[in-house]
Amino acid sequence: MCGSKATERLYLQGLRDHLRNRAVSVAVREKPCSPTQLVKYACGQRDLHRDGYDEVWAVFDVDEFKDVAQAVAEARRHGIEVAVSAPCFELWLLLHFADHQGHVDSYKKLLPLLRKHVPGYDKTRVDFATYRDGLPQAAERARKLDPSGEQHERNPSTGVWRLTDRMANP
Repeated sequence: MCGSKATERLYLQGLRDHLRNRAVSVAVREKPCSPTQLVKYACGQRDLHRDGYDEVWAVFDVDEFKDVAQAVAEARRHGIEVAVSAPCFELWLLLHFADHQGHVDSYKKLLPLLRKHVPGYDKTRVDFATYRDGLPQAAERARKLDPSGEQHERNPSTGVWRLTDRMANP
C-alpha cells in the first residue's frame, strides 16, 4: 500500500515487472492519505484477502506528517511491514545515483539533488528503467543510513531497501 498518488506505485510496479520472480506476486495499491490512514487501509485490505497475502507493506514518507510514529506503532501491532522514507521517497530514488548522507528538510529541498541525476524528474511519471542499474547501490547506501531500515525519525533515512530485498529474495 503506497501513500502517494503515483511515485511509489510506479517504481514498485516497475521493480516487480523487472524481477519477474514467479515465487513473488506483488499487488501494488495506492491510497493518498496520512500514514495512520494508510496503515488502517492496509489492515483492511489484508483482512479482506486473508489468504491472498503473505506480507502486507505500507510505504510512506515522513514529509510533514505528524502521525508517522503512531502509524509505525499501529503497523507493528497489526503485523503490517513499513517502508518509511525521511523526508520522502525521492531520497530512495536519489540513492540510486549518489551517496547522500546530509539532512534534507523537505521534498522541495531534495528535488534539485535528484534532478541533477534525473533531469526533468516528474513524480507522476517514474520509469523504473531509469533506476534499475543503481538498485544495488541504493540498497547499500540506504543500509548505511539506517541499518535496521526502521529508523523513520532519522533524516535522511529510508526503509525501502527492506521491501525491495523481500521482492528480490522472497
